[in-house]
Amino acid sequence: METQLLIKIIHMSAVTLVCLVIIGRAFTLFKGVQGNQPNPAGRTLFVALQHLSMTLIAGTGIVLLFMKNFDVQPWFYAKVILFLVLLSSLSKAYRKGDQLKLQQRRAGLFLAAVALVAIIGLVVIKPNFG
Repeated sequence: METQLLIKIIHMSAVTLVCLVIIGRAFTLFKGVQGNQPNPAGRTLFVALQHLSMTLIAGTGIVLLFMKNFDVQPWFYAKVILFLVLLSSLSKAYRKGDQLKLQQRRAGLFLAAVALVAIIGLVVIKPNFG
C-alpha cells in the first residue's frame, strides 16, 4: 500500500474518532452534571481518546504536508484556523474548576461542533478562492 494513502487512512480514522468522542463527551454536559462541572463518569477515557485523536490528526496532517512539499490549496489555511478554534473551544468547554458556568461550557461545545462541521465541509467542498 502506498505510504501517503496509509497516512491518509489513519488521518481520516482519527477524524472519525474525534467526531465520536466529541459527541460522546457532549452528553457529559447535559446528563449527570454536578454543579457547573460535567459528569465525571468516563472522564479519563474521553480525555485520553480526545487527546489521542487530536494528536493523530495533527501528526498525520504534518506528515502529509511534508509529503506534499507544503503545496496546499488556499482553503487549507482556513482549515488550520478552524482546527485551532476547535481545540480552543473544547479546552474552554471542559476546563477544570467551577469558574465557568454550565452555559459557557455548552457554548464552547457548540463552537467546537460548528468548527468541526466547517472543517469537514471545507474538505468535502474544497472551495476555489481564486
